Amino acid sequence: MHQLWLIPALPFAGFLINGIFGRRLKKPVVNAVAIGSVLLAFFWVVNTLLSLGSLEQPYVERYFSWIASGTLNIGFDFAVDRLSAVMLLVVTGIGTLIHVYSIGYMSHEGGYYRFFACMNLFMFFMLTLVLGANYLVLFVGWEGVGLCSYLLIGFYFLKQSATNAGIKAFVVNRIGDFGFSLAMFLIFIQFGSLDFQQVFAKAAGFSPEKGVGMITFICLLLLLGATGKSAQVPLYVWLPDAMEGPTPVSALIHAATMVTAGVYMVARSAALFKLAPVALDVVAYVGLITAVLAATIGLAQNDIKKVFAYSTVSQLGYMFLGLGCGAFSAGIFHVMTHAFFKALLFLGAGSVIHALSGEQDLRQMGGLRTKIPVTFTVLLCASVAIAGVPPFSGFYSKDAILVAAYGKAPWMYWVGVITAGMTAFYVFRALFMCFFGEYRGHAHPHESPLVMTAPLGILALLSLGGGFINIPEFLEPVFGTLHEVHDQSLVYISVAAGLLGIGLSYLFYVLKPGLADSLADTLGGVYRLVLNKYYVDEAYQAAVVDPLVDGSRTVLWRGIDAGLIDGVVNGTGASARGIGGVLRHLQSGYIRRYAAWVLVGSILVIVAVSFTGGLK
Repeated sequence: MHQLWLIPALPFAGFLINGIFGRRLKKPVVNAVAIGSVLLAFFWVVNTLLSLGSLEQPYVERYFSWIASGTLNIGFDFAVDRLSAVMLLVVTGIGTLIHVYSIGYMSHEGGYYRFFACMNLFMFFMLTLVLGANYLVLFVGWEGVGLCSYLLIGFYFLKQSATNAGIKAFVVNRIGDFGFSLAMFLIFIQFGSLDFQQVFAKAAGFSPEKGVGMITFICLLLLLGATGKSAQVPLYVWLPDAMEGPTPVSALIHAATMVTAGVYMVARSAALFKLAPVALDVVAYVGLITAVLAATIGLAQNDIKKVFAYSTVSQLGYMFLGLGCGAFSAGIFHVMTHAFFKALLFLGAGSVIHALSGEQDLRQMGGLRTKIPVTFTVLLCASVAIAGVPPFSGFYSKDAILVAAYGKAPWMYWVGVITAGMTAFYVFRALFMCFFGEYRGHAHPHESPLVMTAPLGILALLSLGGGFINIPEFLEPVFGTLHEVHDQSLVYISVAAGLLGIGLSYLFYVLKPGLADSLADTLGGVYRLVLNKYYVDEAYQAAVVDPLVDGSRTVLWRGIDAGLIDGVVNGTGASARGIGGVLRHLQSGYIRRYAAWVLVGSILVIVAVSFTGGLK
């Protein structure tokens, strides 16, 4: 055996050590435990993959029978194939860099050991999710990353907005998780197993007449789960608020762990989705709508972390578009490249915030490229990568998705191209507002320490060159061959859209800085609609949250709890007290009173006997 269990066990050990003893440990020891455990997990992943070879077939390790009841027999099993190999390298590799960066970023924060304990726990659950050989083990990791997101988004628990954001992420994800849990029940009913290999093998023999309608329903429920974890319409609203957590948490959630879980789960279930073309269409539509909606919102945001948050939502939409077009390998390819440049964008934003003593408003920045040149350079690398400028990483994965979209429906390609142009515009808008023009803030900018800039440098190299890692070819045994580009003009058009977005951004925010404000004034209500995120949060609050809260207070609390339940319980108690108040006179302690009661009782017995005809 290759001891796959060690991969998640190492971060879990780090969680236990720092979580139990961290309060009494010095920071260097906390750092060594937290970072060492994740780094060892990365090395063990590399060692395992090298020893397993080509991974043409999944490698499975069976540990013990977890649930056995009737025909249900679920083992706690881990498995590795080429898909999980990509995810393991991304999670442990990017996770290690984020942990190292966190030493500098969190150095002056309270709850230092608690932060790293939760980060290690996050890694443990994500690795469990990726390694799971069946849906139930995957679901354990799935729920675990949801718990950790709640803990880390609400890390600053004395700050009400952070607490609210953590609760929002937790509750919204429970909606999606309900769909996922229903899908698992139906998978067992349909296939008699939750094991991936058994389920997919049985699904391969299905004909359109044999339960494919049920498979479509299962896939739609799985998609509901994925929309929660991967922040797709209509359950995307938690992700922008997740910025309330420390910036390294944002990077970990957005780049390497939680939001990629939904994409991974849909890709893992590709054998089912291929049998459900209607569900695949829904995946593509959801992804495309999410990509466009989030990109338009990103155009007007002024918080640097919110800009990149909506960028994540939009890029996740791209991934779902690829999955929905049947280009599963392209979707996972974009997961990898996105992990590189999105981790860099968030950690670079954290470096800016660190340099400006906590400032996040782009309107209070400007002219920073000479004051923090290293941060500027790495953020420029991330920006050209996400904008799809060739030959950098985002170009290859984004265009693989767009080509697949064209093969499914040309109009999807054109909407994707427009979205690519908007992405380039708002990412470079943030770059230009932050680093060009005159400095508009009041802090004294300073470059981040080496412990923060070194991970940024590694991520910059990956963002620039990561596209040359041929993930689609590597994933051929899992998903089949990806669509090849037959019309090179499709690539030229998408690149031109990205360059146009960069050019317009440069015009609006460098050459003629007042032009953007003038356009915003001209657009008026349309601009305010986008600036306020289409009032989706307010609509959810009015249509869902307030009625539930008010209904709970009026019906459940005052009506059922206080009125009915407390009424019955309190009424029973009052009746008991009343009866007891009468009966207590029988137990007064006075002998003469007892004699009187005996006399009265005797008289009553004699009278009763007399009326019933006397003694027989």
